[in-house]
Amino acid sequence: MDLLDDMRIFVTAVDAMSFTGAAAKLGLSKQFVSRRISSLEQTLGARLLLRTTRRLAVTDLGRIYYERARRILEDVEAANLAVSSQGERPRGNLRVSAPMSFGTMFLGSVIPSFLTTYPDVTIELELNDRTVDIIAEGYDVAVRIGELADSSLIARTVAPMRMVTCASPRYLEAHGAPQTPEDLRDHAVLPYGHTQRVNWTYARDGHPVDIPVAGRLRVNNGELARDAAVAGLGLTWLPVFIVAPALLSGRLVTVLDDFAPAPTAIHVVYPQHRQASLVIRAFSDFLASACSVAGTQW
Repeated sequence: MDLLDDMRIFVTAVDAMSFTGAAAKLGLSKQFVSRRISSLEQTLGARLLLRTTRRLAVTDLGRIYYERARRILEDVEAANLAVSSQGERPRGNLRVSAPMSFGTMFLGSVIPSFLTTYPDVTIELELNDRTVDIIAEGYDVAVRIGELADSSLIARTVAPMRMVTCASPRYLEAHGAPQTPEDLRDHAVLPYGHTQRVNWTYARDGHPVDIPVAGRLRVNNGELARDAAVAGLGLTWLPVFIVAPALLSGRLVTVLDDFAPAPTAIHVVYPQHRQASLVIRAFSDFLASACSVAGTQW
């Protein structure tokens, strides 16, 4: 094997923090991975990893080498993609991570059209509301909603995204509508979130106002929160794309519109070394176009 192969094995082992994880990802044996990294250390004359019975630890020199080796490998892959994609149609496998509700309500119709348009592409779609580690978990792209954390990932905005507070007409007839965000403490609310503490964010005089909420039903799926609101159980705060059909049919009505927060966005994110990928570019373009057609649902 050449030096680039050994670099790739080393970087994968550091990402996985184990020889076993690196071996599984690369389709190699654990013993082979260990042997190649030992050979790399001998070539460099430096200890890169500290082996223990439970896990790996990276030395200071190993961390420096990892950062530089990772950039070299990214540059090599980008160069290969830039050349190989010229004049070609998008092809290959695309691993996509997306939030659950966005996937079931929107990607379910977008992806069949995308695959019909690009017959040489295959897709592995995993729906999960947690923020995946794209590089460590082997995804090519991820759909993310809202403000993005600082990272080295490239982000493309494909659609705006608005949050609305809404309830069924039956609930509002029985309990009235809140006039300010603070009035929510006197109402039944249906929090949508993944932690025990849930805040709903509003805007007043150009400044954000965070309102802690708690209710009899807290769910980690927006569609369930929407359905509970339609059933008259209380107010909920959700992205427009989840509640748009219910708003259009009148099953839900928005409130606190004067305090609506500024729109955020729906993004496609991917590693820097994949920016020359034709299939990622095609997927991002297709998704942006589909979101544009959806129009008022965002």
